[in-house]
Amino acid sequence: MNEKKFRHEIKHYINTSDYLAIKNRLTKIMSLDRNANKRNEYKIRSLYFDNFRDKVLMEKINGISIREKFRIRYYNDDYSFIKLEKKSKLNGLCSKDSELITKKECEKIIKGDIDFLLSSNKPLFIEFYSKIKSELLRPKSIVDYTREAYVYKMGNVRITFDKKIRTGIQSTNLFDNDLPTIESIDRDVIVLEVKFDEYLPEIIQDIIQTNNRRATAISKYAASRIYG
Repeated sequence: MNEKKFRHEIKHYINTSDYLAIKNRLTKIMSLDRNANKRNEYKIRSLYFDNFRDKVLMEKINGISIREKFRIRYYNDDYSFIKLEKKSKLNGLCSKDSELITKKECEKIIKGDIDFLLSSNKPLFIEFYSKIKSELLRPKSIVDYTREAYVYKMGNVRITFDKKIRTGIQSTNLFDNDLPTIESIDRDVIVLEVKFDEYLPEIIQDIIQTNNRRATAISKYAASRIYG
């Protein structure tokens, strides 16, 4: 079995002026994510799972060093490519396991029909089934946003700007194109995420000026829970 790969993840709240300045510098050395559209971004919708005690939310708020969360995610309203993901945190480092899942399977999970997860040959499906049963996970919150992403080969660096972060209002209907949403983070605020393996190249540090910014424990899921 391969050892789980953990990466560094640093997050900052920035304003539009910061964004434009950083973007102007990083585009000179970093490559745009290949999934970007003509506006150099793509849309993400995620459905997060938690239990009736809000275990995932409270672990985040309380800064528990070892934690995990499950979500279902798709991009650009494309239902042909949907992922079930488990994001794990270990003392500030992150890892992510993912598995493709169909729209029909997602709809079953949302309705509570989960037996197919156990009978699958996919370890992540089976683990998700176990956590639903043992921790009473259920669909909790939808988060929408647009992402602009750049990559840099050395250090396996990925820098993203997440904008227009919104949450669904009292609904877990992941495939509702007319889902009512509300801002969960102010529209003038952009989330800068920096992910890398063992080291962050100095040239990237200079571009994003991480030494002059305080890393923030940002969670789009936690922000979405302000409304329920």
